[in-house]
Amino acid sequence: MSLREHALSLFRSAVDTVRPAPMLKRAVKLQGDGCPQLLVKGQAFPVKRDLYLVGFGKAVLGMAAAAEEILGEHLVRGIINVPLGIQESLQQAGMQEMLLKPDSKIQVIEGAKNNLPDPEALKGAVAIQELAEGLTVDDLLLVLISGGGSALLPAPIPPILLKEKEKLTKMLASRGAAIQELNIVRKTLSLLKGGGLARLAYPARVVSLILSDVIGDPLDIIASGPTAASSHSVQDCLQILAKYNLLHHLPKSVETVLSSSPTKPTALEDYSHVCNIIIGSNTLALDEAKRQAEGLGYATLILSAAICGEVGRVATLYCQLIRLVCLGFAGLGEGTLSDEVRGNLLQLAAELEIPGLNLAEFLQALRGLGPERPVCILAGGETTVQLQGTGKGGRNQELALRVGLGLHRVQAVETSSPLGRCEIVFLSGGTDGQDGPTEAAGAFCSPELVDEALQEGLGVEAFLSNNDSYTFFSQFQGGHHLLVTGLTGTNVMDIQAILIRATETS
Repeated sequence: MSLREHALSLFRSAVDTVRPAPMLKRAVKLQGDGCPQLLVKGQAFPVKRDLYLVGFGKAVLGMAAAAEEILGEHLVRGIINVPLGIQESLQQAGMQEMLLKPDSKIQVIEGAKNNLPDPEALKGAVAIQELAEGLTVDDLLLVLISGGGSALLPAPIPPILLKEKEKLTKMLASRGAAIQELNIVRKTLSLLKGGGLARLAYPARVVSLILSDVIGDPLDIIASGPTAASSHSVQDCLQILAKYNLLHHLPKSVETVLSSSPTKPTALEDYSHVCNIIIGSNTLALDEAKRQAEGLGYATLILSAAICGEVGRVATLYCQLIRLVCLGFAGLGEGTLSDEVRGNLLQLAAELEIPGLNLAEFLQALRGLGPERPVCILAGGETTVQLQGTGKGGRNQELALRVGLGLHRVQAVETSSPLGRCEIVFLSGGTDGQDGPTEAAGAFCSPELVDEALQEGLGVEAFLSNNDSYTFFSQFQGGHHLLVTGLTGTNVMDIQAILIRATETS
């Protein structure tokens, strides 16, 4: 198998391990008939009376189908809020296993067109709210949560109207508020977010199964934390509104709610009836890819599951890492050049502020790798792209194209570059199968890409300056370098794989 085939196989195995059905079946079991117990990752929850299910998010339809299969007749009723058109999309993609059976006890409500809260999503949120409010101390509520859940669970605190909350969110966004700031404001003005759903379900037992699409898997941020105690207060919300000069431009209803809300976050003990369990994440996907890579004979290292920052800076980080491995393969791992590359990497990592990344330790582990075994470096997370052009692309395709250009530039300035003695493949892909508004999940690249593209009359830099990576990869070699998986029914952000094999030992 080629490096490219290996990279594709690693990506597929990483995604497969966090697909709804295998993920649920690994994590959840129902045991016993007399007094049944729900076992979740080794924790037991007795099913004393009735078992209910609610869910919201882009991957929740598949999660619900798998959960209903496990729970059988113990499930009394369920309601899930999923993106508009998802049932039809999965049907067309032939993914029957992600769809509910015709006799399902779970009601499906589709909404949040273009990932924005709308009246349909509100209708679903109200239905979920009413189910939660009717539960008793002997009931068990299973909550399924995935990315995209925030837009699918809009429930403004009365008297706020959905359109008023949305207008305020748009005003904040237009003034440059970060996604974290938007979420704090949304949670403060919501009945169900920021632990609201868990509070309404009290005194029933609440067990949340969470598929994380957020760096670091913070429970109060994923889908705006409907079953997790909020780490933010009304005070934080007011500070954000003041920061963007919106305190004096608020609808009357928002002023009413903010003036009557408690100023401190809810005490943690209010959530003793809740258990939040992450059953799928980027880390789990990377661990599976590492297991597969080692099985293929690679010396494998995971860089981080929290890669973030501007796509150009992240591309430079990957190019320098590849350069360092190739220097090591050429027996130059301890020279002046390697020290310079290591210094560049440490500075880049400090600038990117990747959470939890101990790059010095990672670089130490790299020192032990020689040319006798191919090397695989895995990473995951979510980069950001500063849009300057009007082209079509996605952050994974742009990252791959930038890495291709970076490797080309390294080879151009280094005479007898160690990169020339290695076979190198870089892959970046979105685990949901969709990178930006394109049909591709991502793309592959190698150091030869720029020269080969020039032979076809394609200038990489021109495409990048127009953020037109998808058009480039579609035209280059007939789309051969595009990663196309189709919809996967899951989402744990993005995955990158670097595969390096020595072509000649020195």
